[in-house]
Formats: sequence, C-alpha cells, structure tokens
Amino acid sequence: MDNIALGRYLPLDSWMHKIDPRFKIIGMIIMLVAIFIPSGWIGYALLSLVVIGVLVISKIPFKFIITSFKPMLFMMLFLLVINIFVSKTGRLLLDLGFIKIYSDALSKTAYIGIRLVLMIVVTTILTTTTKPLDMTLGIEDLLKPLKRFGVPAHEIAMMISIALRFIPTLIDETNRIMKAQSSRGVDFQEGSLKERIVGILSLIVPLFVSAFQRAEDLADAMEARGYSPGRTRTRYKQLEIKQHDYVFLSGCTIVLLAIIVLGIL
Repeated sequence: MDNIALGRYLPLDSWMHKIDPRFKIIGMIIMLVAIFIPSGWIGYALLSLVVIGVLVISKIPFKFIITSFKPMLFMMLFLLVINIFVSKTGRLLLDLGFIKIYSDALSKTAYIGIRLVLMIVVTTILTTTTKPLDMTLGIEDLLKPLKRFGVPAHEIAMMISIALRFIPTLIDETNRIMKAQSSRGVDFQEGSLKERIVGILSLIVPLFVSAFQRAEDLADAMEARGYSPGRTRTRYKQLEIKQHDYVFLSGCTIVLLAIIVLGIL
C-alpha cells in the first residue's frame, strides 16, 4: 500500500513541474472531460499516447505509476466483472448456462478499464508534479470568482490540498498498523468471515484514532502559527503566468477538440 502515487509530490526537474498550478488544474479537468467522450478505439489510442507523452515529459518513473495501481486492482476488477455479467447486448461469445458473456460486454468493459486507468494517471501526474502549497494557491485563485456568492474559496482550497496531502500519510499509517497487527497474529488474508471482520476492525479503529489525532495536531499547529479562517491573507509567493503555461493549456484544448471531431466523424 505504500506504493500509491496519488497525493505524493516528486521533486523532479521537468517541464510539467514548471507549469502554473492553475493551468495544470484546468488542463486536468479538460483531459478528464476528454476521457469520457470517445466511443471508439481511435479516440482512446490518441488519449493514451498523449497521456504517455505527458508522463514522459514529467519524468515520473513508469514503475512508480504501475505499482500505484496494485491497491486499486481489486476494485477495478470487481467493476469490470460486474459489467461483463450485467450487459446482455451484442453477439453471444460464451454460454455456460448460468453465465453468458456478450461481445458488447467485453468492449464496454475494456472502455471502462481504459477510462479508469487514464483518470488515475492524469490525476497522479497533477499531484506528483505540483507542490501542496502551489495546489492550494491554484485552487484558491480558480475559486476566487465564487467569493462574490459567499463561497469560502481559501478554506475550500485548504481542505482539498490537506486531503490530497494526507492520502499518502494515511496509507503509510495503514501499512504500519497492518504490520503491527500481523505481528500480533492477525491474518487479513485467510480465516473465516468472522475472523476477517475482527481483523478489519483491528485495523479501522486505530486508523481512525490516528487520523483524528493527526487532524487535532494539525489544527493546533495552524492555530499556533496564527491561522484564522475567513480573514484576508497575504502571500509570500505569487503565481506568475508564463508562455509555456499557455502552450500546455492550448495542447490540452487541441486534444479535446480532436477527440470531439473524431467522435463526430
């Protein structure tokens, strides 16, 4: 579980690390929209090539991305298997009496799998190439227009950035608790249903206690440094828009338009 890449910042020297966080967030949203548009393999092939290209530019190790899928593999396989047995359209490929698999089920399952993988990779690229502080500043600037309607932009940005920052922390804590409980004889993989439930409870309870303790410590630290929500705050670091930011956003927009055109054709 300690291999999950989502939420972990990698301090590398790449072109993607230099992109303004506001443009990266907007670009990620554009790419996520583009992922749900294709209805054929050509569109997904184009998106896959673009995402792999961005991954190479980001200098993020492929092994780092691949290993991050392991904890999510069960959930992905579960969703894919359910879709295979639910869909009943297309040509019948396999008939075992109580199990029938159709051609449309396999194609839809493949589409769902590709979408999940692309979504995870795109989100991971954003979090691994953006510092938590820059992420907060970027989200806050994007939410600034909503302040007119009374939306607390800074507080929302702070909550999102803290949530992303603590994903790897909680995963490390879960891994540590699992090892501690395993050394006490708890088996999370084998045993009866009752024993597994007891094992899960022995993991969840201390994890919640640890999470609340970390949240309390963080709140105390923020108060000790004079943080007060709702007040106007100044910035030591100001975000600056540069030419490569427009190049990046233009590239994301071109990809979206290309996917739309392919869908029309």
